[in-house]
Amino acid sequence: MSVSFIGKPVTRVDGRAKVTGTARYAADFNQPGQLYAVIVSATVGLGRVTEVASTEVERMPGVVAVITHRNAQKLPYLPHKGVIDPAVGERLHVLQDDRVQFYGQPVAIVVADNLDHAERAAAALRITYVAKRPIVDHADQTMERIAPKSADGSRGDADAAVTQAPVMIDETYEIARENHNPMEPHATIAAWSGDRLTLWSKSQYLVNEQAEIAAVFGLPVDNVEVICPFIGGAFGTSLRTWPHVTLAALAARQTGRAVKLVLTRKQMFFTTGHRPRTLQRIALGATPDGKLTGVIHEGTGETSRYEQFTEALTAVTAYLYSCPNVRTQYRLAQLDTSTPNHMRGPGEASGIFALESAMDELSYKLGVDPIELRRRNEPRRDEAENKPFSSRSLMQCYELGSERFGWARRTPEPRSMRDGRLLIGMGAATATYPAYHAPASARVRLLADGLAEVEAAASDMGPGTYTSMTQVAAEFLGLQQEQVRFRLGRSHFPQTPSHGGSWTMASVGSAIRAACVEAQAQAARRAVADPDSPIFAASVDDLEWSEGRLRRRGEASGGLSYQDIVARTGAPVEAEGSAQRDPEAAELYSMHSFGAVFAEVAIDPDVGTIRIRRIVGAYGIGRVVNPLLARSQCTGGMIGGMGMAMMERTVLDRRDGRPVNAHMADYLMPVNLDIPKLEALFVDEVDPHVNPLGVKGLGEIALVGTAPAIANAVFHATGKRVRSLPIHIEDVLTA
Repeated sequence: MSVSFIGKPVTRVDGRAKVTGTARYAADFNQPGQLYAVIVSATVGLGRVTEVASTEVERMPGVVAVITHRNAQKLPYLPHKGVIDPAVGERLHVLQDDRVQFYGQPVAIVVADNLDHAERAAAALRITYVAKRPIVDHADQTMERIAPKSADGSRGDADAAVTQAPVMIDETYEIARENHNPMEPHATIAAWSGDRLTLWSKSQYLVNEQAEIAAVFGLPVDNVEVICPFIGGAFGTSLRTWPHVTLAALAARQTGRAVKLVLTRKQMFFTTGHRPRTLQRIALGATPDGKLTGVIHEGTGETSRYEQFTEALTAVTAYLYSCPNVRTQYRLAQLDTSTPNHMRGPGEASGIFALESAMDELSYKLGVDPIELRRRNEPRRDEAENKPFSSRSLMQCYELGSERFGWARRTPEPRSMRDGRLLIGMGAATATYPAYHAPASARVRLLADGLAEVEAAASDMGPGTYTSMTQVAAEFLGLQQEQVRFRLGRSHFPQTPSHGGSWTMASVGSAIRAACVEAQAQAARRAVADPDSPIFAASVDDLEWSEGRLRRRGEASGGLSYQDIVARTGAPVEAEGSAQRDPEAAELYSMHSFGAVFAEVAIDPDVGTIRIRRIVGAYGIGRVVNPLLARSQCTGGMIGGMGMAMMERTVLDRRDGRPVNAHMADYLMPVNLDIPKLEALFVDEVDPHVNPLGVKGLGEIALVGTAPAIANAVFHATGKRVRSLPIHIEDVLTA
């Protein structure tokens, strides 16, 4: 009987390596005779470097080089834009001129024989600037707003529909700037061998980092290799190739030795991206019975002056609910800051906070249960693209989640539920994220010892990629999981997309499936061509693979194993496979994941302290490859949403753009004592259109609906509507 591995709650195959410390992260690949580099960051927010007092620093113990724009190698910076890079603008050309475009920009790098010497010398380096006052706040009247290409959309006449609606909501919402703060800081070790460069570098997108650094240094792409077998969390911060990677390679080339560069926690607030601060307006028009007649969603996100970072801030509004009149508008505020970057649930997480808060406000104004309001506006098709959904289980998610959460016990009036003296609130919100897919490739190698090696240039920042891909390979090869060795984290492996956007399993998993099928086809052709084989000269069409053995159709026993076939021919079977979305399916269907998130809060009415007691999420994500990993993904996303709702905020000093809380004492995130009971449920959803595996992706959607569910629960508990994140104690205190 065939054993299925997809759908099983398998524990992590890399778990032992991680808990025993044998898993090697970027900074662990120390090289013989390596040097240590420390970045010197600009202390002004805008201006020019006029003087670098490096003479005395160069004489300090252990210092090998002080590299600035005055002595740095001039790099070609050939054109390159990966799918993750902003389409408009040009990336920072580090140490190529004297300009300072934002606070914390690298203006020098000190290289020494050990880290202590490098840090002491970097601290002693004195740099003089001609400074200007930067614009770092949306509220600055001199700030320029620009419209990205294809930023706006509309159907019907939303403005007239909202104005003329019997019931209307028109409010503004704000979300603070957030910084990624994974456990593992950014790190790169660079080593040259002639004109070939090896980078041991924290990266969620190895092939893009390979191509980017090759373009920066004017090298053939094959001359650069990026190695990253493990990532200690990322959440999007390692999708792009940031200046420190170039600096490590530059320092290694100029000194002729391998160089190790690890960013400090403070430096990770400067140059490695952030979730942009956003300002949004939502206007809803509805009939007295709750049918939406008009929706307006206007949003502004921040970007740097040298690049235009865009995200899907208003995209969800176009398709989430049924409405004949919808208008969306997206603008960018050009500021003197570094370029923002994708952060878990990018765009959707921010945009849905505003939309779902407004829907909650509308439900109270109408006197309709928040879930019932969403049910009354459930669309039958994607009204933005005028095509059916490949699958849409939103209402099933609400049914499953509300039953588990106990929504029926909720009393609708604000401030009506108590636990002793504490105010209790219950809130709900919708989650959604596109079911993305990108072209990917993988390689399968069947060995004489009965093992199968599987390779792909993917990454694993923590969701369990090693494990889930092993399950997919075992499933389609018919082997036990112990017989599969999945390898990732090297740019010369078969090409894959970025490890982000919830498309790794859909893309790489489908490619592994294709490679397994091709490996079986090659093995079968070998077997029938072998005169000593028991199936010599048989028609391949008359054969089938079952439990890793090749048999004539209808036979229940016997047959040839992969090991038998390889041993007979004396060479491994090696095959590559690729996968991409069926273009016809993409044209016919709108493909998204959906979910419903429920949150309960307890608030002290006297001092305003807010405690999240529990969160329940129910999700329709197609096929679930590993429920254990999936639940872990969901709870991690919920915790990220808690941070977004209650804690995370990067504050910039308007005088110079300095992040005033660029450390873990004042940049608050949820810790163990903050974590409530978290539950994740999955709707049994079958979607044959999204990809051969039927998976939709999970990493992003798990964060998307959490913050609005919490904010809606806070309103239910207090009667105070908070439209700005994170929510503070003073926001809920009674006046």
